[in-house]
Amino acid sequence: MKPIWIVDDDESIRWVLEKALARENLATRSFSNAREAMEALKTSTPQVLVSDIRMPGESGLVLLQAVKAQHPGLPVIIITAFSDLDSAVASFQGGAFEYLAKPFDVDKAVELIRRALEESLREANVEQTLSETPEILGQAPAMQDVFRAIGRLSQSNVTVLITGESGTGKELVAQALHKHSPRAAQPFIALNTAAIPKDLLESELFGHERGAFTGAQATRRGRFEQAEGGTLFLDEIGDMPFDLQTRLLRVLSDGHFYRVGGHQPLKANVRVIAATHQNLEQRVRDGLFREDLYHRLNVIRLRLPSLRERREDIPILTRYFLTQSAKQLGAEVKRMSDHAMQFLSGLDLPGNVRQLENLCNWITVMAPGQTVEVKDLPQDLTDAGGFTQVGYVSPNVAPAPAFAAIPGFPSAVPAAPQPESHAAALPLNGPAVHSGGGMGGAANGSANGVPNGHAPVLSAGEKINWITLLETEAAQMLAAGRPEVMDALGRVFESTLIKTALRHTHGRKNDAAVRLGIGRNTITRKIQELGIDGAKED
Repeated sequence: MKPIWIVDDDESIRWVLEKALARENLATRSFSNAREAMEALKTSTPQVLVSDIRMPGESGLVLLQAVKAQHPGLPVIIITAFSDLDSAVASFQGGAFEYLAKPFDVDKAVELIRRALEESLREANVEQTLSETPEILGQAPAMQDVFRAIGRLSQSNVTVLITGESGTGKELVAQALHKHSPRAAQPFIALNTAAIPKDLLESELFGHERGAFTGAQATRRGRFEQAEGGTLFLDEIGDMPFDLQTRLLRVLSDGHFYRVGGHQPLKANVRVIAATHQNLEQRVRDGLFREDLYHRLNVIRLRLPSLRERREDIPILTRYFLTQSAKQLGAEVKRMSDHAMQFLSGLDLPGNVRQLENLCNWITVMAPGQTVEVKDLPQDLTDAGGFTQVGYVSPNVAPAPAFAAIPGFPSAVPAAPQPESHAAALPLNGPAVHSGGGMGGAANGSANGVPNGHAPVLSAGEKINWITLLETEAAQMLAAGRPEVMDALGRVFESTLIKTALRHTHGRKNDAAVRLGIGRNTITRKIQELGIDGAKED
């Protein structure tokens, strides 16, 4: 570990900090002015820099600017007199880690330096990790399995099907498979089959001859020809029109294809990697995807975990995206406080890594100050009415009081009696969801005392803060060491929403999807996964 630099023209302050840090077994190096420190920066760097603002010659603010220009991730602590607080705030906004106001308590100063030291070491670990895995970040076991699979496929030309939720990084994995394959020196061509109109997709894939259709004024090479010798990545393959699936199957079967309007067969030497967020097996059963094409694509399958399954990767991803966003925007790198990082790590981000990246861009532009707290995050994430946060308890919020008793929701505190006629608003700890029966005992009948077709009824004086109940239930499950807490609560929540919507629409599935603001394919998949009965086509 590199030493901590102390820059101050006051010898007594340097001496006090040197002795205090020596007791903590921390190495130090001292300078009496900013000029000496800037000269030393040409040949070495500290782990943390502590500097006074007002010194003979160059000020601490000038030193701060010089350090941040060369080493943007280096924590700098500014020492200032109370009369210089305006300068201290300016330095803080300019990238300082924190400031110490004179006279300061030595123990508090050491504690602050230790915090900066931890931040510096953490940033160094992130940089090392990024250098070791520049393509895809992930330390979670689920991601390590993906990395091992990429390694095993490194010398193969086999077709690969990548599955996973939207935003999990399927194209990054496809690029990594190409980069580490024998075809790495040849083109990598990507095509999102869901983003191109059906009438144009055939031409995009296979090209067209001059005069093949109105507007075809010249012969055009398609993506198969562009990817010759390399890799063609077909994203969202589940949305490919059925008639085009036949043509794709022909290419995968014998390696030949025709341009639109062409009569001369062309040979394709292309490795195909496909990706989808949909359940292709279900689409095959629904008659929307060719079974023979599915088997042609599903030679090797790689499933990418959602961010909910790799929460330990959220801190490293957040720091990486904040660093990248700051570089792109020419801004200072924002830092997340421990509580804010804990909050982020508990979020149920449906957009996965893409949503986290967008959030980091928002933080870089919109969050005030260099250290981001929970209150600085977007309001839709922090509102009490939001449901995306799991397992986080604000450090400023006292434990919740005793709640009215709710069927299926245990409480460690004595509960007030509740009339039998009032049903549970959210049966979080009731029977688990299982295939074929929805909520335990709820298939084709009542669910937790609520008859089908009737919403739970609560009187005006008995409204329940279900967010608090959810936090309490999550805390109890985590404290008890329950496995897969996120999955258990998420399934109950999704099942409750979908069943309620189906009751409101009298079982009409498509109408329920519209009411919930989700896609038709999504609600179909969820109904099957959660074992919900009673749905019908509109």
